Amino acid sequence: MEVLLHEDLAALSDLDEQSLLESLSQRFRQDRIYTYIGDILVAINPFKYLPLYEKEVSESYKYHEKTKLPPHIFAVADRAYQSMLGRLATGPRNQCIVISGESGAGKTESTKLLLRQIMELCRANSQLEQQILQVNPLLEAFGNAQTVMNDNSSRFGKYIQLRFHNSSVKGAKINEYLLEKSRVVHQDEGERNFHIFYCMLAGITPEDKDMYGLLDPTQYRYLNGRYGSEDIVRKWGEKYSEVCNAMDMVGFEEQEKVDMMTILAGILSLGNIMFEPTETDALRVTDKSMGWLKATAGQFGVQEEELLRSLTCTLSVMRGEAIRRLHNQQQAEDARDSIAKVAYGRVFGWIVSKVNELLAPNVDFDVELSEIGILDIFGFENFAVNRFEQLCINLANEQLQYFFNHHIFLMEQNEYKEEGIEWESISFKDNKPILDLFLTKPIGILSLLDEQSAFPQASDRDFVDKLNSKFKSSPHYEVVRSHSPLFTVVHYAGKVQYNGLGFLEKNRDTIPASIRSLFINSVTPLLSLLFAATISRTGTLMPRKAKLMQKADDNFNSTRKQSVGAQFKHSLAVLMEKMFVASPHFVRCIKPNGSKLPDQVDNKIVMDQLRYNGLLETIRIRRDGFSWRPSFKEFAQRFNILLIKPDLPLTKESCMSILNTTEIHGWKCGSSRMFFKYWHQEELARLLERLGKAALVIQKDYRSLRCRRKYLSLLVEVHRQRQAQRERAEREAREEEEKRKEQELEEEMRRRLDMEQENKRPFSPPVPLPRKKKPQPQPRSTLSTATHLAPVPRPRSKQFEATPFDNLEVHIELAELVGQVGGEERARERSKKRKNTIRWFKETQARKVVHNGAFPCWFHGMITRRQAEDLMTDKPVGCFLIRVGQSREGYTLTYKGANRCRHFMIEMQSNGKYVILGEDKAHPSLPDLVQHHSQVGIKPFNELLSTPCGQTCDQNTDYEDLKGLDLLATANHGSPKSGEEGESTPDPVHLELQRLFLPPGQGPSLDSQRPPVLRRISDRRHRAVAGGGEARGGSRGERGEGEEEEDETDHKSRSFPRLYPSIRLAMREIQQHFPDGQDQSHSISHSTTNPSWRRTDS
Repeated sequence: MEVLLHEDLAALSDLDEQSLLESLSQRFRQDRIYTYIGDILVAINPFKYLPLYEKEVSESYKYHEKTKLPPHIFAVADRAYQSMLGRLATGPRNQCIVISGESGAGKTESTKLLLRQIMELCRANSQLEQQILQVNPLLEAFGNAQTVMNDNSSRFGKYIQLRFHNSSVKGAKINEYLLEKSRVVHQDEGERNFHIFYCMLAGITPEDKDMYGLLDPTQYRYLNGRYGSEDIVRKWGEKYSEVCNAMDMVGFEEQEKVDMMTILAGILSLGNIMFEPTETDALRVTDKSMGWLKATAGQFGVQEEELLRSLTCTLSVMRGEAIRRLHNQQQAEDARDSIAKVAYGRVFGWIVSKVNELLAPNVDFDVELSEIGILDIFGFENFAVNRFEQLCINLANEQLQYFFNHHIFLMEQNEYKEEGIEWESISFKDNKPILDLFLTKPIGILSLLDEQSAFPQASDRDFVDKLNSKFKSSPHYEVVRSHSPLFTVVHYAGKVQYNGLGFLEKNRDTIPASIRSLFINSVTPLLSLLFAATISRTGTLMPRKAKLMQKADDNFNSTRKQSVGAQFKHSLAVLMEKMFVASPHFVRCIKPNGSKLPDQVDNKIVMDQLRYNGLLETIRIRRDGFSWRPSFKEFAQRFNILLIKPDLPLTKESCMSILNTTEIHGWKCGSSRMFFKYWHQEELARLLERLGKAALVIQKDYRSLRCRRKYLSLLVEVHRQRQAQRERAEREAREEEEKRKEQELEEEMRRRLDMEQENKRPFSPPVPLPRKKKPQPQPRSTLSTATHLAPVPRPRSKQFEATPFDNLEVHIELAELVGQVGGEERARERSKKRKNTIRWFKETQARKVVHNGAFPCWFHGMITRRQAEDLMTDKPVGCFLIRVGQSREGYTLTYKGANRCRHFMIEMQSNGKYVILGEDKAHPSLPDLVQHHSQVGIKPFNELLSTPCGQTCDQNTDYEDLKGLDLLATANHGSPKSGEEGESTPDPVHLELQRLFLPPGQGPSLDSQRPPVLRRISDRRHRAVAGGGEARGGSRGERGEGEEEEDETDHKSRSFPRLYPSIRLAMREIQQHFPDGQDQSHSISHSTTNPSWRRTDS
């Protein structure tokens, strides 16, 4: 059982295929799915949940030492992040993580785990981290599908570029490669369409199905009439909620989401359009398909006649004359499928472009950003029938294998020879000739494919015949004798036979000009934007405004002349260019069996993967080789601090001197660079870390000394000012005393003069004075009835613990002394921010917060943090309130915890959604946020909102600044009710028409006294029609008035498809062709069901 102890396969004593297989198998059976080969991680897919990714595990792998913890995917994320920051042996440099393996080996899950851990490492209390994490489920829904090899197979490749400034993430960019668009119109046995179609049909409400024009999933030809069991449908419904939340979190607008879902519904309806010939050469749509044609036209926002014309004929202009060519049935079906593929591809490209726009770094152009790239690309595939998509996928894997070989074998061993290092060469399977077979100009497979695609009359058989004639002597190509256009390529992972049918058409990927013009003029803005966009050399969608693009048709046509193969080849070249300038980290994913079962290892399948991945040779070169090879200059610059000598020359002798001070052994010195084993990096980084900690202690003491000196100088200044103040007071007192004495002296002199004048008058006998009354005793003062208690100090939260300077005059005077400069300016700035926030609330938020005619009891307006804590003093745990930010446009949630009050920032997304900072759920309103977190705890302590904190009294509310904003709702509820004598009975025919043409939520009432738009113009008009609102309150059944009005407001603010009435009529026509007795529970007919959005009049 010695093999079980080896967490690093480079330490195996007996190195052969059997010992390698046995070591991995034994570790896998003990749920140890991660193993190191030096600095390379091998990950085996367990096909089950393992408790390896909890919060505690994530924390333990932050800034850890590799030898102290077992191998883990989190360790790769930590190493890449620390290397980017320059905290390891290498200096700061861009990093890339390459994840490779077969389809079903676990690459997508590994990508999500890496992304999650990197966001944990750089957490900076920003909503951007959560937005980046939400990108994966969004792209997974639109770009992944079930195949025979993998239930969640990536049908596109992506390279995620995370942009950092210092240690904080500032943005992200997604590069997507070769979406398998053909899956939209065709899936092989045992496979499914993209996840989003099933999620959409399982997750949206019946009212939304009615709005988008969706029926039972088994009705759609593009889904092969298959759906799933109840358990699978429930999971799809949950997945749809995750996708909608991800779009809200990233920042998609509501109308954009509605337009996108309407386009997806149009793609499903388009697949049900069938054609039949007529007596003339023209085609017509079958009677059963006519409703689907109308539905598609409504969902795409185009004219039905123009859509039919684009499907059944081609219009071209030659020498100024328009020539119309009619399609046969096969050409019409190809045109239909072509529209579906292009539309879906454009929607996917727009999602990626929108994500990149919303997550772009918000920094100045002169700020230099670091980068970590994560490559998650489709795995090697070998199906029963392999088509053009499999050829491109396998070519991408050939390119990745060459990148791996170049870094691990070729570049390393060439440097040994150049530097004169003794080395016994290790042979490896070089796949460069296979890449040349595909990419060489002008006789590579892709070049010949482009050449044949340029000829309109060329066929797939012609292309395969040309391949056979060019490459029949190549050891990596085999000719197949068959009536079908087949050929075989010997890849690094084995032989793959390709079926050439459809190669030329898929490589051209053209759409008729009439279809492009039709969709550019669509009334659906998103569809118009998609078809007016340009396509870059790498196949990336670059949206532009349709009006601008109509003036640049030539530019569009020139870019579209580039084939899919050429775009893919160029995108691979750009990808390799990015990866070659970064420091790579490799994760090799292994699939244990072909049945997708847990705890089972198929030795043959695992051994095949170990062989073609070259893991045995990788172990040898990692054990005997030197994976880290810095130049003398790089090493001396990085580690000269170990000698603690300034101005150290960057020479070979300096490098030797540095290493002689350490206890590191096994390194070698070449002619221009040093050669180290992979573990030497960690040992040197440990030495730097020890010095770094010592430097921190020195800095801490030095800064403490500086602050102490500064404090003492300030204290002396305070004492000096106090002394000056005392002296000034004494001087003023002396002056006052002298002045008082002078005044007394003057009074005495004046009195003497008066007495002398009095003595000069004639003498008169004295008049007796009246006797003075005996003074009466004063009554004792009575005590006030109110009891004056000593002030009780307010409990302080732990965040504001008492300091030695609390309640001291010195502390106050110090604060005044330090902050006396600019105090008035700051006060004016705070007042300005407060006024701006109040104006923002009144203009954009008041109607959203008012609930049932008043502010909710948990809303406390614009109060301070300390006022909020005062309100929470005697409240139970779980009490909460929401207040408006005083200096920003947003809210703060104050929560009474077990030991202290917590304050959570509530951010407003660009699309108007509300999110608690750090949470992964977006909410349409504050009441929805409160309702959600009364059931789901707030991270990281999972605290539930249980008790709302009410106002202190009914007279003085905490939102005095916002008073008067709820008068509108109050007026609606306080108006006297009017009678109903004037209301006339609406015409039933008119009601039926309105039920067809009005969107959900807008009832069929014909009451002209209360048009919906009046409630949205001004408060004055609201109050004017308030009486009418009460008059109709008596006929609303059991629902409350506030709830009814709130529902109506919500429905009127909702977004709807542009041609909603046309979609409704088309759905009715389609249902007329359903067989009798068929379950129509998902249909839009309202004869048997009454949707929740429709008002039930008593």
